[in-house]
Amino acid sequence: MDAVRVALLREVLAGTEWPGATRRFAGALRSSVLPYGGGLLLVGTAEYEPWHLAAHLVDEAAWSGTPELTPTLVRHGARPGDPAHLAVGLGRIEAARRGETLLVVAPGAPGAPLLERVHDARRAGATVLALDSGDRELHAMAHEALAVPREQGPDTGLDLDTVQHLVSAATGENSLPAPRSRRRFTDRLARLADRLTAPPPARW
Repeated sequence: MDAVRVALLREVLAGTEWPGATRRFAGALRSSVLPYGGGLLLVGTAEYEPWHLAAHLVDEAAWSGTPELTPTLVRHGARPGDPAHLAVGLGRIEAARRGETLLVVAPGAPGAPLLERVHDARRAGATVLALDSGDRELHAMAHEALAVPREQGPDTGLDLDTVQHLVSAATGENSLPAPRSRRRFTDRLARLADRLTAPPPARW
């Protein structure tokens, strides 16, 4: 979904909770990842892998100049022979530590094995975010959660896939180009220091 379609969707949803809710969730995601220089793990359920969200976050990370937002897709069915970016299995969640962020996308029940790993990751200090249909156990573990009920009604036709588009777009839009700003500031300081330490101009 491109920027024009996202803008149109937000216009359709104006007056509902969704534009604000997705921006708040995107802000929580961004603020949990950027200060640590990355470490974003993205996992779905055994029945659902968030391929599209992973791809959109990669795009937003590139367009916004914030590579920290590039996720590692954690897969339930990963095999050693898979390409490197597809070979990360659930053991990666068990290895999650403080400073890392685990984003769980679950249109249905996450299942006990995944919930156990999420619980362990949180105990180890990882930040847990949940984008799901409102699972109570998952929300109890999450530092931030956004629930998309399965039945949204005919007025919006909103589903979890659509909300993922809104979240990924907001994540990139709201990112601040902090590294560039720091460089501009240090450049100004360097120029000022040069002027202050330069010898006075010669007088004839």
